[in-house]
Amino acid sequence: MDLQQMRYAVALAETRHFTRAAERCGVVQSSLSHGIAALERELGVTLFARSSRRVEPTGAGEAFVGRARGCLAAADLAVADAVAATGVLRGRLGVGVIVTTAAVDVPELLQRYRGRHPQVRVALRSGRSDELVAAVRDGGLDIAFVGLPEGELPAGVEYVALDHDAHVLVAPSAHRLAGASRVTLREIAEETFVDFVAGTPGRAQSDRAFTAAGLVRDVAYEVGVVELITGLVARGLGVALLPSAFVRPVVAADPGLALVPVADGPRRVEHLAWSRFNPSPATLAMLDVLGVRRPA
Repeated sequence: MDLQQMRYAVALAETRHFTRAAERCGVVQSSLSHGIAALERELGVTLFARSSRRVEPTGAGEAFVGRARGCLAAADLAVADAVAATGVLRGRLGVGVIVTTAAVDVPELLQRYRGRHPQVRVALRSGRSDELVAAVRDGGLDIAFVGLPEGELPAGVEYVALDHDAHVLVAPSAHRLAGASRVTLREIAEETFVDFVAGTPGRAQSDRAFTAAGLVRDVAYEVGVVELITGLVARGLGVALLPSAFVRPVVAADPGLALVPVADGPRRVEHLAWSRFNPSPATLAMLDVLGVRRPA
């Protein structure tokens, strides 16, 4: 058993997809499949249940992956410590990003980071805010840029608020409210909505606002990809509530969309989250680039 096999197992457990796991590890799918099979033979247990359509960790797999994450984190720290005397920071930085991140220009940030630390390898991962916070907490990611409903905080990690934002109504440009200067939740409650999947942080922001106002709405389309949300709205299939800072440039570039402020709409806070347990030198370097002051 070697560290590469551990990386394969962790990637497969997190993606639950052989092709995506192989892409994350930078190998072809056959190499990852053979590595997992060899690991299972060596351990004498089945780590992953497989079918033609799905893959997921067994009980033994969950136990193994939990410990493997710790081993990989320790190995990364060992590498960082070994090269610290050279004055050149090396290692790996796992960065989680929600697709609606707007508080930070992530490509520009990574450009600045690479300018200071060109030997650090960065692995980017997108996902839901709750998934990314859990990955930071469990050691699968070093840092994550997430967005949560106002009043909800990332649990079990260190964090700092980056920006506060209000949601706006995104409607087809021909919609009756497209030219309004402002609307309320009550005025739009009877509309057909396009939104994120129920139970996700992105969806919770709007659900909580309507519930607090004592209103019920019809979410006819549940979508996991934000580009599809705006696409369905532009086709006239519904309206949506999305964070202002993220969606303004999207609406500006699409004549089929209109943006309307919502007086009592949802509010979101974007946070940077990082592990409170022994953050790596690469993580601390990223916090320095961002100008984040860490707790004493």
